[in-house]
Amino acid sequence: MEKVKISIVSYSNTIPFVHGIENSNCLSLDSFELSKDTPAICYEKIKNNEADIGLIPVATIPTLNNVEIISDYCIGSEGKVKSVILASHVPLKEIKQVYLDYQSKTSNQLVQILARLHWKQNFDFVFSKPGYENSINGNKAGVIIGNRALEIRDKFPYVYDLAGEWYDFTGLPFVFACWVQNKEIPIEFIDNFNNALQFGISKINMLTINKPALNSYLTKNINHFLDERKKEAIELFWMLNKNKA
Repeated sequence: MEKVKISIVSYSNTIPFVHGIENSNCLSLDSFELSKDTPAICYEKIKNNEADIGLIPVATIPTLNNVEIISDYCIGSEGKVKSVILASHVPLKEIKQVYLDYQSKTSNQLVQILARLHWKQNFDFVFSKPGYENSINGNKAGVIIGNRALEIRDKFPYVYDLAGEWYDFTGLPFVFACWVQNKEIPIEFIDNFNNALQFGISKINMLTINKPALNSYLTKNINHFLDERKKEAIELFWMLNKNKA
């Protein structure tokens, strides 16, 4: 069998997954190739068949043909996630323009759903380029995700946690990314892959020794289990995005 090509998001929230894939012994090292990418690149690799398994933004799944969610694990949150935010120097009602994060379609769609249905605000959404965080000023806000959000969130007087806002709006958790395959992969490999992810999650405390902030983030803000409520949340998110006015 050829090596299975796996693309994973290279953010702090995937540290347990990476550890499990690379160190669990559930997968032989000669059975896979692991690349660490941004969410947008994970999506592109699955779309272009440059990867066989990918941790891709949930917003992109309906746009792809012949993909299937394969794992009981995901990147999700049961409330505030901390690492997906709308950052601003003014309160919501004073925001005029919102920069969308170039690294993730899911967060961009989420903020537009919240603006339309939850906050009842008519923002001017603009696409961003690297470094756009420095342009957030006055009545210009910005969606910031991943490690960048964790690093700079304290610089803004107004920070709206998008997963927390979704929970307030729907009463449901939120899922940012799921594991998918774009071709048939032997069930034995998929089982071993899931076992590797489970192993990594079981080692969070070991992986975050002397890193209390990271431990808190991975155990209190991130939830890695794709349960039925999260599947319900995914379906609702897809429906609200599809039905946008």
